[in-house]
Formats: sequence, structure tokens, C-alpha cells
Amino acid sequence: MAEPVASQALLALRDQIDGLDKQLLKLLNERAHVAEQVGAIKRAEGTPFFRPDRVAQVIEKIRAANPGPLQGEHVAAIWREIMSACLALESPQRVAVLGPMGTFCEQAALEYFGGAADMTYCANFDEVFHATASGSAQFGVVGVENMTEGVVTRSLDLFLHTPCHVVGEVSLLIRHNLMRKEPSMHGIEAVLAHPQALAQCQNWLNKHLPDVERRAVSSNAEGARLAATNPAWAALGAERASTLFGVHIVAHAIQDEAYNRTRFAVICLPQTMATPPATGRDCTSLVVSVANRPGAMHDLLVPLKKHGVSMTRLESRPARTGQWDYYFYIDLDGHPTQSHVADALAELRQICAFFKVLGAYPVKN
Repeated sequence: MAEPVASQALLALRDQIDGLDKQLLKLLNERAHVAEQVGAIKRAEGTPFFRPDRVAQVIEKIRAANPGPLQGEHVAAIWREIMSACLALESPQRVAVLGPMGTFCEQAALEYFGGAADMTYCANFDEVFHATASGSAQFGVVGVENMTEGVVTRSLDLFLHTPCHVVGEVSLLIRHNLMRKEPSMHGIEAVLAHPQALAQCQNWLNKHLPDVERRAVSSNAEGARLAATNPAWAALGAERASTLFGVHIVAHAIQDEAYNRTRFAVICLPQTMATPPATGRDCTSLVVSVANRPGAMHDLLVPLKKHGVSMTRLESRPARTGQWDYYFYIDLDGHPTQSHVADALAELRQICAFFKVLGAYPVKN
């Protein structure tokens, strides 16, 4: 069928868009040339190339100046990619994530660093921590908490002994899709996914695929890759994974909770990036342990109440000493440069058998 002939009015508008695109391209490259000069100065002065606080300031300024009709969130996404591409001219950021391509961990990294970041795909979070601590990656992104299934225990355990600290967080709305090589749900023998994804979809799977094997794999994207090799297998994961591995989505958004979010932590060595400055909306994360005695937990909370510091999260993990000791992972509202937070941390340090600040970073709305 022949393509409809465009009207003169439509052709004129297309010509106008072509002209605007040329202007945009010219301006973007002018911006990139300035970014290269900034990179040269940073290199000479030895200052950090990647400044997430500067990225946030620029994007917020652009959003505030946006007259429309583009939506603010779309303008923010565009500018994040522009800044990521310009930063890649100064110094590409090497970021370790859970692989292969198509994981929610990768999606979180893309949201934080932009599409120009150089991703290193790891088989598990142990490798993400190792790559970041060894310097083969400048940054790492790891899952730390899901709102329906709770904390990612392996990440918490790995935070105990790493030299890395947390410098940022990303909160992703997680939508799990059932995908497979065949375009229907008929004949599925196994569903392959990360254990957290299987847990987040268990009610739907119980109802629609009650007799199908559920097989845990290292990541949802790995499940999609495997599902592409066997027509009897299905996977759970993001739409991006279905595109990357050429599988059909046969059921959309099957997670049990509609508002299902996962928090990811951005980690790096302190020499790569120091603790971000206070923004007025910050979180301080720490891990502590106290002697196993009556009243120990009460004593842990007293400095927080005394100095007016709000605790937003408390998780416990066994210390594996054989003595029923525990490590407590705590998120506090505030930044260590604030006097009331600093005073509370100083008192906590005095009463704890183990005390480690994991990081202080801006909180995402």
C-alpha cells in the first residue's frame, strides 16, 4: 500500500522540525566543547569529574525554568542524558551492576548515571562490591531493599567489610512481566527469575501457573536470556529485557503489589568520591553491634531520642559468631555535618562494640 501523500502544511512543519533539530545539534555540540574544557581544568586540578550534586542542581534549575508543553520529568530525563554524554567526553564513568544487560540494577544505574556510563556486568552483588573496591569500576550499584520482600540480605552482609561507602540511592518502581520465546502462556514448564522476583510474584504464579517449577537464577535478565533458549521456559523481568533477548511478554505487570519499589545504593571508594554535602533532605546509614545483654537495644536508641534524630529504618542480621550476636543496620534522617546528627553518632560510637557509618547521601523523593 502506497504511503499517503503529506499535505503542504505537514511538510512545512516537518521542515521546521528539521531546522530546529539542526539548531539543537549545534547547541549540544557547543555544550560538549565547553564540557571538554571543564574536563581539562578538572584533570589539571585533580578534582572529581562526576558530581551528582551538580547534576541535580542543573536538572532542578532546568525543570524550574521549563515553560512546557514538555513535562518536567521528561525534561529531567533529557538533560540527564545530555549531561551523561558530556561527562563521557571528560571521563567516562565505569559502573559495576548486576548483569547481564536488562536487569533492574542496570536500570537504576542508567537512571543515576545516564546512558553514556560504561557498565561492567557482574554475576552477583559480591562481584559488584569487589569490582568497586578493587578500582576496576569507579562506582557500583546494588539492591538493598524491596518494599514488599524486605532487605537484600546479601548486600547488607557485604557492607560490613567493604571499604566502599554509599554516596547515593535510586528508588525504582518495579514491574515484573512474564516473558518467553513463545507468544502464549501454553506449555510453560519452568519460570526462571531472581529469588526476590519470584517472591514478589508468588500470588500471581500460584493462581495462573500453580504446577510450574520456579527456578531461582542470578538475575531476572539472566532468566530472560535462558528463556530465549528454551520454549518451555519463561522468565520474569523488565520490558527492556524482553527487547534485549527477543522474547515475548505474555503477561504484563504480574507483581503482587502494584506499588512495588526497590531501593538501590550507589557505592564507591572514598577516594573516588567523598561524602556528598548536605542537601537538607539526607539519609545517614550505619551498621552497629552492641553487647548481648538486657537493655542493650534501649541504650542504642537513647542517643537518637536525646538529640532529636529520627530513625527511618532498623534491620538486624546475625553476626555469625555463635553467640547470638547481631548487627543492626540503621538509617537516620539527616547528615553527619548537622550538629544534632554528629552528637548522636558520637554517643553511639561510645556504646557500640562495632560501629561503621556506611554513608550519607541525598534522599530521593
